[in-house]
Amino acid sequence: MPDQVGKFLAAPMPRSHTWLNSVNAWLLLLPAALLLVAFTHYPVIATIYHSFFIANRSGNAVFVGLDNYRAMLEDSIFWKVLFNNFWFAIGTVPTSIALALLMAVWVNRNIRGRALLRLAYFTPTVLPMIAVANIWLFFYTPDYGLLDQLRGIFGLPGWNWLGDPRTVMGCLIVMVIWKEAGFFMIFYLAALQQLSPDLEEAAAVEGAGRWYTFRRITFPLLMPTTLFVAINAVINSFKLVDHLVIMTKGGPSNASSLLLYYIYEVAFTFQDSAYAATLTVVLLIILSTLALMKFGYLDRRVHYQ
Repeated sequence: MPDQVGKFLAAPMPRSHTWLNSVNAWLLLLPAALLLVAFTHYPVIATIYHSFFIANRSGNAVFVGLDNYRAMLEDSIFWKVLFNNFWFAIGTVPTSIALALLMAVWVNRNIRGRALLRLAYFTPTVLPMIAVANIWLFFYTPDYGLLDQLRGIFGLPGWNWLGDPRTVMGCLIVMVIWKEAGFFMIFYLAALQQLSPDLEEAAAVEGAGRWYTFRRITFPLLMPTTLFVAINAVINSFKLVDHLVIMTKGGPSNASSLLLYYIYEVAFTFQDSAYAATLTVVLLIILSTLALMKFGYLDRRVHYQ
């Protein structure tokens, strides 16, 4: 009897069944594939196509080749917002990831009030972006804001935090870290809870300290989560618009303007959709390049269980 079952399982599947399974598989994939093409691939192709045209006075699209890209290279504001975005990403991405990992390790321990700590860390994530911008706008208000109230205790004068080019970018970086660190913490916390406690016990038996165990065992096993979080953190650092509309509108003198906000401004304030498409293509190239670099660098250090 077992030999007959084995022969039945080893027998090749009829061609009609294979074709039917293929059709079923494609039908199951069709809804997701249509959504992906309609809302991801087609907009990207349309944006690239539109970047080679410009609207004339009659509203008709005229092919101009690479003229929009040449104008972009000569646009001093573009280089300024690109430089701003670079420093904004440098300030937010590593700090948010490090703080999220620290919070996750802390609330993963068996400590008193652990549930309350988790709630406190995660609360900024669920707040709407507009609400977050208004909260921090109150903190940064000259003379009346929380920061200036604290400075007043020490006899220091008020400061226009969002109106000074030297401090406005730092203020935005602090606000974004406050909002995003709790979101990334959830992923690290979930990953930590999936790790086997036997690993730490074995390391403790061998005499390894906590820091050594974390550096040599825990953190390498968290690399898949770190890769996912890093990609999302980079994308988030290039898509800040809501906070800028409420808090600074890119000022003063474009000191806080970022690339996506500049695209929004060009498209909806200056009504130059062709140039906005050109800037969007550059944004897509930057994000794609950074994502490929991260996959190429971190994927070799990822340990999947």
